[in-house]
Amino acid sequence: MKTTNKVFLFLISGFISLGSLANNANDFDDKLLYLQHEWANVNYTLKGDSQEDAFDELSEEAQSFVKKYPERAETWIWQGIIQSSYAGAKGGLGALSLAKQAKKSFEKAIEIDDSALSGSAYTSLGTLYHKVPGWPIAFGDDDDAKAFLEKALAINPTGIDANYFYGEFMLDERNYEKAKNHFIIAKSAPGRELRPLADKYRHIEIEVLLNKAEKKLKKH
Repeated sequence: MKTTNKVFLFLISGFISLGSLANNANDFDDKLLYLQHEWANVNYTLKGDSQEDAFDELSEEAQSFVKKYPERAETWIWQGIIQSSYAGAKGGLGALSLAKQAKKSFEKAIEIDDSALSGSAYTSLGTLYHKVPGWPIAFGDDDDAKAFLEKALAINPTGIDANYFYGEFMLDERNYEKAKNHFIIAKSAPGRELRPLADKYRHIEIEVLLNKAEKKLKKH
């Protein structure tokens, strides 16, 4: 084979490889954004049985995403977020298995890359430890919750979710001043251009808990 032909084939194969990488990147980003948008829609706009059914379908899609990209922490994070949200919608003892699955998903994400999505695995895991019952029913533990939430803040000190959930934890701990400060930071966090629905409802939640913290402070 002539040298010029070899060079030509090398260039063509290189372009094909780059094209495949670009397509894979686009597929990954598009699917991640799809799950984020669908989660916001299901979590905030649906109720009751329709919400449970939608979370069940979405959890299956998240599992497929993990199977396709098991080496990416983001897939495990969003599988965990969907599993934990599904658990919250389901409630009762039936939610415990979902909460345990979510815990494993977040732990796997941390094992792969604990800084992925600005430390979201720590935020979500800390919130899970805070909200599920403690021993002997489940694994809930406020000391662990605090540690995970503070790790999330160390990675993303101005993030909307990291500050909102830490503020919520502080509110439940009756540290109203600290809760207020973190709600204010969350309120002023930069908007997420690709996630307007999630931001819209998160800001509503921030306002509700910020008002609650301020009312508690006035009583003390």
